[in-house]
Amino acid sequence: MAQTQSSQGVLSLLTQPTILPFFLLAIAYTILKLLDKTDIPKIKNLPSIPGLPVIGNLHQLGDNHAKIAQQWSEKYGPVFQVKMGNRRIVFANTFDSVKNLWITNQSALISRPMLHTFHTVVSSSEGFTIGTSPWDESCKARRKAAATALNRPAVQSYMPIIDYEATKSIKEMLLDSKYGEIDLDPNAYFTRYALSTSLTLNYGIKIEGNVNDEMLKEITHVERVVSNFRSTSNNWADYVPLLRLLPGNSTGPQEYRKRRAAYMHKLLNMLKQRIADGTDKPCISGNVLKDPEAKLSDGEIMSIGLTMVSAGLDTVPGNLIMTIAYLSSPHGQEIQSRALKEIHAVYPPAQYPDPWAASLSDTGEKIPYLTALVKETLRYWSVIPICLPRTSTREIRWRDAVIPAGTSFYMNAYAAHYDASHFSNPETFNPDRYLQDDTLDDAAASRGTPHYGYGAGSRMCIGSHLANRELYTAFLRIITAFEVLPAKVGSDRPVLDALGCNAFPTSLTLDPKAFKVGLRVRDRGVLEGWIGGSEERTRDL
Repeated sequence: MAQTQSSQGVLSLLTQPTILPFFLLAIAYTILKLLDKTDIPKIKNLPSIPGLPVIGNLHQLGDNHAKIAQQWSEKYGPVFQVKMGNRRIVFANTFDSVKNLWITNQSALISRPMLHTFHTVVSSSEGFTIGTSPWDESCKARRKAAATALNRPAVQSYMPIIDYEATKSIKEMLLDSKYGEIDLDPNAYFTRYALSTSLTLNYGIKIEGNVNDEMLKEITHVERVVSNFRSTSNNWADYVPLLRLLPGNSTGPQEYRKRRAAYMHKLLNMLKQRIADGTDKPCISGNVLKDPEAKLSDGEIMSIGLTMVSAGLDTVPGNLIMTIAYLSSPHGQEIQSRALKEIHAVYPPAQYPDPWAASLSDTGEKIPYLTALVKETLRYWSVIPICLPRTSTREIRWRDAVIPAGTSFYMNAYAAHYDASHFSNPETFNPDRYLQDDTLDDAAASRGTPHYGYGAGSRMCIGSHLANRELYTAFLRIITAFEVLPAKVGSDRPVLDALGCNAFPTSLTLDPKAFKVGLRVRDRGVLEGWIGGSEERTRDL
């Protein structure tokens, strides 16, 4: 009774007209402080971008995080902290700052943060890709299995598959352009090239149809949407938990989770049935399923599959398609001419009548200018402008700041690639900048770092060797088969700015705006001979 009277007395006091406003203000202030709290406290001695309560800097970053962060770095320095809702993020924006944090400190920067939309909603049933998984023993085992299947010697053994898929794309472009009479958009042809290569490697299953194949269109569309859900800039609900309560907030992610699950289970079940029937082709997941000593669960095998499907569309298509776009420009004409001369220097036509076949047996890329073209492609287009985020597992020191364990780090690969203190005239597409550079594209601590197109350090892309070979092979074949010309209609010509060419600026990866190019067949009879030779070599596929 006494306690009840005491409580009523306190309540009566707080609701008095002279006290109530202050009481409500105190409640509002407490709620605001709780909503404004971040996962990591503000880091001392590290520049901080001023923002608003609760949302922090989200509104300032807008739909172009890479460009805004690059501009901020000019004022606040190469590394700074931002507040994105309830998350504190450290941005690195220059080539050397990324090298310091991602490579010098690679053992501490080995994990990934969990983002609500992708990890909790989209991936709630089929699990995460290897690249988006936090670091643990399972991730380590999956990464090891995939890395073994994608190392340099393994990739050499996959050249028949790359041969088949590259030829199929070139032949369809030849026919659909009516042997160069009409302009076309190369997007679908090389999206299929990359995706079908990945599916064949992982499941022994290729895209059988042309660029209008329904499975191709479904996987491409769903993976592009899922890429938006993986983006660090597209989903405010990842940073402001209150937004997750809004009606319909999870409807889109749930729909695409189901659609993604449908084709992922279909592919895996097709492989299992072929193994049971004895009709399967050698492939990554098949090798794991048939290995009695393999210690990967079905969920981990599914994760490898998810990785191969998503990775097949993340890097290769955007880079390849936009470099074809660039080849159609006036400067691109010069690059084509130079590349063709370099190809002929290594494979003289009189000695090597079929350079497509000759290049397949090479254990590496023998044409330095084409290798340089691949590297410049990966730098210039920066198809993943803000790389997949990292989480530190222990303290990292940056100058006078000690960044605590558990902090999220965002690599601004775009800003690093356009860092004028590291690259001469970074706005210029110039393969020659890499001709004196014989470093490998693995960005490891013991080797040089030509670019961050595959990330860097301990969690960089394990498929870099495969992607390099796909790009190199495609460039060699396109340049020997065709002279790439500007589209006849001016409005069909591409945007050649690395950020401006993206149809969806907030997506994780570059999805090029539609454009067309012209194709002038260099020698129809010779080209048809090369195509016929490739089809004969790969008829068993």
